[in-house]
Amino acid sequence: MAVATYMPKKQNPPTEQEKNSALDSIPILLRYMRQDQPFRLCVVDGDDEELIELPSDAAAPLIDILEAIATKQGFTITVERDELTTERAAEILNVSHPFLIELLDEGKIPYRKVGTRRRVRLEDVMDYKEDIVRRREAVLDQLVADAQEQGGMGYD
Repeated sequence: MAVATYMPKKQNPPTEQEKNSALDSIPILLRYMRQDQPFRLCVVDGDDEELIELPSDAAAPLIDILEAIATKQGFTITVERDELTTERAAEILNVSHPFLIELLDEGKIPYRKVGTRRRVRLEDVMDYKEDIVRRREAVLDQLVADAQEQGGMGYD
C-alpha cells in the first residue's frame, strides 16, 4: 500500500489569503466532480505556466486536501490495493472488526484466506457499502410514499 502523509510545515495558521484561496477553489472542483469531466490545472512558476489535465475523480480528494490546508490539518493519502486486511475493510465500512467478521462468516462479503488471515477485495467491500446505501434509500423512499399515501406527515 502506498501512503503519503502531509503535515503542515508552518506553526502559524494559514493566512486569510491562503485560507480563502483554498476555500474558493472548492466550488470550482465540485462543479467538475459533478459533471464527471476532466479538468485542467494551471501550474505557474514565475513566468512559466504549464497545464495539467486531471480526471474528474481527482476532484474529491483535492477538495479534502484544500479543506485540510484551510483549517491547518494534516492528512494522509492512501492508495488501496485490490485486497484489504479485515481491519482496513472494517474501517472503510465504519463498522467494528467483530461485526465485519460476522458479515464474512455469513457470506455477505466474499473473502479468501491467506494462511490464517482473511483478505477482502476492495471491490467487494465497496459493493457491499453501495448496496447498504441503496437499501437505506429504498426504505426511506417507501416511508415517504407511505406517509404521502396516509395524507402527509400530520402537520396542519
